[in-house]
Amino acid sequence: MIKVIMHGCNGRMGQVITRLMEEDPETTIVAGIDPFDEGKNSYPVFGNIAQCDKQADVVVDFSNALAVDGLLEYCVEKKLPVVLCTTGLSENQLQKVKEASERIAVLRSANMSLGVNLLMELVKQAAKVLAGEGFDMEIEEKHHRHKLDAPSGTAIALGDAINEAMGNTYHYEMDRTGKRQERDEKEIGFSAVRGGSIVGDHDVIFAGMDEVVTLSHRAYSRDIFGKGAVAAAKFLAGKKAGMYTMAEVIAQKS
Repeated sequence: MIKVIMHGCNGRMGQVITRLMEEDPETTIVAGIDPFDEGKNSYPVFGNIAQCDKQADVVVDFSNALAVDGLLEYCVEKKLPVVLCTTGLSENQLQKVKEASERIAVLRSANMSLGVNLLMELVKQAAKVLAGEGFDMEIEEKHHRHKLDAPSGTAIALGDAINEAMGNTYHYEMDRTGKRQERDEKEIGFSAVRGGSIVGDHDVIFAGMDEVVTLSHRAYSRDIFGKGAVAAAKFLAGKKAGMYTMAEVIAQKS
């Protein structure tokens, strides 16, 4: 039985993962971390991870960027692997994640779903073919009204996948407001929509002369992210220090 600390247990994704792990015979949540608690969980909840005194095999994080520094410090101190799902991290925090991975196992992913991770591979292939033929590349994402960061971590990860395929020769355009100029050839544009209860939509648009190719992913339930996080926790428990990816989790399951 894999023992898990759920960091951000009372958030939307924290509750999804709580339900999924209660149904999973291979995992159990021994503690939750959340500053807001109504006593609705079957496990003890601590307001701050530094207060947690429960023994575990892995931490699953779906919290917010402000809590990540303390999370990393705790995991390094306790030598606990961490599945890091929080997006919107600063450059300084990303550096801290990298440094932590030299001492503990870290799996960081902007999106835990199988479909999105497959999409990342597909956009790499498409970019190699279409960018060389003069196609412009744009990424549009839509999320619910409560999402704080924009563009989404998944949208940026898709841009990074394209840029990696093209030798990191492109720059990102996050906001064209007030600009009166033609689009640059080496540009990947981003646009974000926030509204209602949209779980997560991502479109990667390859716009050429007289034709458009669009690769899309639609999330209809948060369960797809929760299932990926549960699989990642099982994969990461017991792993040695290093940076791991969802691609490795998927490869193990295939």
